[in-house]
Amino acid sequence: MSATNLILALMALASLIGLYGNPALIERSLFRPYWLLPRRQYSTLLSSGFVHANIPHLLFNALTLWSFGGSLEDAMGTAQFVALYLVSLFVSDWGTWIKHRNDPNYASLGASGAILGVLFASIVYFPTRSLYMMFLPVPIPGPLFAVGYLAYTWYASRQQRGRINHDAHFSGALAGLGFVALFDPEAWRRALDLVLR
Repeated sequence: MSATNLILALMALASLIGLYGNPALIERSLFRPYWLLPRRQYSTLLSSGFVHANIPHLLFNALTLWSFGGSLEDAMGTAQFVALYLVSLFVSDWGTWIKHRNDPNYASLGASGAILGVLFASIVYFPTRSLYMMFLPVPIPGPLFAVGYLAYTWYASRQQRGRINHDAHFSGALAGLGFVALFDPEAWRRALDLVLR
């Protein structure tokens, strides 16, 4: 089983158990920046990335990971892909901690930060790839999808409803771009050559 499929399976399993069988799992997994250090809730840096607020939240993240993760894992190798995923998750948590560390009521969940890292790294590796969505009859170019995703994130983070960690999207995207620049700068050169032709 590929790492992409394993992550998808873990996300789906944890989220469905939390949503329909054991809501305490979601409560225990929430990332609460204010309480991270005082209560040593370090495990939530990881666990919050596998539970989701609702089915649409899970499906959107799963669709994005499924669409971009497998081919990226093939291109960069499983070990590097897993490292990218975890680095993006932790960097997005760090960005959330910086912004919300003084708010005792803030709590968030979701794999979006890690998945944005995968999405943006994938765009560097495959800058001409398109995404097909069930409700749209035309393909969406990967870079356009990424920009649209971030625009939605910017809007959603201003609304601040629910526990979805929209703030993690920007830092996750930057983590993905930075990871590729650090560990495979040649991929950046190829992408720029393709785009600037």
